[in-house]
Amino acid sequence: MLSRRTLLAAALVLGATPALAQSPAPAAKLPVVASFSILGDFVKNVGGDRIALSTIVGPNADTHVYQPTPNDAKKLAGAKVIFVNGLGFEGWMDRLVKASGTKATVVVATKGITPRERSKDEPQDDDDHGPKGKKADAGHDHGPIDPHAWQSVANAKVYVANVRDGLIAADPAGKDTYTANAAAYLAKLDQLESEVKAAMASIPEANRRIITSHDAFGYFGDAYGLKLLAPEGVSTESEASAKDVGKIIRQIKEQHIPAVFLENVTNPRLIERLGKESGAIVGGTLYSDALSRDNGPASTYIDLVRYNIRQLSGALTK
Repeated sequence: MLSRRTLLAAALVLGATPALAQSPAPAAKLPVVASFSILGDFVKNVGGDRIALSTIVGPNADTHVYQPTPNDAKKLAGAKVIFVNGLGFEGWMDRLVKASGTKATVVVATKGITPRERSKDEPQDDDDHGPKGKKADAGHDHGPIDPHAWQSVANAKVYVANVRDGLIAADPAGKDTYTANAAAYLAKLDQLESEVKAAMASIPEANRRIITSHDAFGYFGDAYGLKLLAPEGVSTESEASAKDVGKIIRQIKEQHIPAVFLENVTNPRLIERLGKESGAIVGGTLYSDALSRDNGPASTYIDLVRYNIRQLSGALTK
């Protein structure tokens, strides 16, 4: 019969086995910055305990209209890697990087993704206006390119791969950890995509048409067969003209669009007006450009997608 000492030794060996696949612990954590909360969640999942992560635009905050602070420049100055979305999403980032004097590597998380271009029928951002009716900073104009690529789970996998490669380049000693973390997270995204496809398949095809505040869900619509209209274009700084609003109300009525949706980063008044004047139901709030706070329903990317598909399914299967 084995002694207690032998059993204890065996247990210690078995308990230590998983750690053998991990990279050696770094002397100090790698300081990294992510531009906004959704990207920060990707970085957190891949970087794990090897990184010290700072996120510039936090939960429920709007990256389109964000005004950087001196503390943001300080974060960049101390970073080794800066992760950005690209595709014109962070119109203020180039200026902030320059002002900070950082020597960090800037990794564009959308590298390798085919950008979605808005159709001619979608509202344009060329004459964006800020909340006080002033001309918006040209840096916020996305032109014809839609920057919200993370709304497709397939694209989210590209983000994760780019994050992994960026961390490995900055911290080669952590390669095994970053590779293992990315693989585990990508497996979760595979499962998530299956859930999205199943949820969308359960919605009658005639009901797969909605209105959202701004054009943040185009990649989702293209990937999963949902037709979207958005009065405010791809930037939340855009303002729909009276002509645009009237046109959309007519479209809702003529095409029998069943639901309009609010967003967590936009003013709800326009969508509420569209619902009231068109007769469409207000289907709830979708999370578009930012996560919720930790105690909210969308505090991670996976929770965000699951919450959104529950909102869509609940409104469109009635």
